[in-house]
Amino acid sequence: MSDYREDVLILAGDVSDCLDRIDWALSTLTARFRRVMYVPGNHELWVIRDAKQCTSLEKFERLRAVVEQSGASMQPEALDGVVIVPLQGWYDYSFGRPSSELLESWMDFHACRWPAHFQMQDVAAHFQALNRAPPPAHRGMLISFSHFLPRIDLMPAYIPRSRRMLYPVLGSASLEEQVRALKSRIHVYGHSHVNRQIALDDVVYINNAFGYPDETRISAKELLCIHST
Repeated sequence: MSDYREDVLILAGDVSDCLDRIDWALSTLTARFRRVMYVPGNHELWVIRDAKQCTSLEKFERLRAVVEQSGASMQPEALDGVVIVPLQGWYDYSFGRPSSELLESWMDFHACRWPAHFQMQDVAAHFQALNRAPPPAHRGMLISFSHFLPRIDLMPAYIPRSRRMLYPVLGSASLEEQVRALKSRIHVYGHSHVNRQIALDDVVYINNAFGYPDETRISAKELLCIHST
């Protein structure tokens, strides 16, 4: 149980849409790591299987309580001179307009429930507004992370045209503005299932996806050390 007691784990979402399973997963990981830093993904805010009827915003608040109870963190923290900043977010169609096929097939459009007056841009704005708290003071490394992609050019050129239909629901350009405002040196993201490490405009962007069981070609399914002190 002491393998990673000196290490911080960044967990960039899509653990489960079941709060009990999220609690179990985070509690298991916090027992193994020095600190677990977490942001939820889109799957966590699905409410279609919840016995208690609620909106996805209400589920997010319930999720916050689960995260705190587990010992994980969704807040900026400074550890050994490194500041780690979680960034909440959603997609806002800044990467493209969704096709009718995507609107029909993308599970979020059926499994999430938002207030009646919300447009998708309102969802993204709501979550990104949660990132306004300034990070702890520091003079060294700042690592930010989000579930959603902050820029669409993180997707590699080899992605087939048929899969690019998903680009409108991958992230938000406004997240990139927050990454830049923080002066992040490293930004970790999830969601795309495509392993990637690339330096763009002085920021190293990293996706170390676990992916689905059959995604062995694009997802490493192993821990990755992104910074050592």
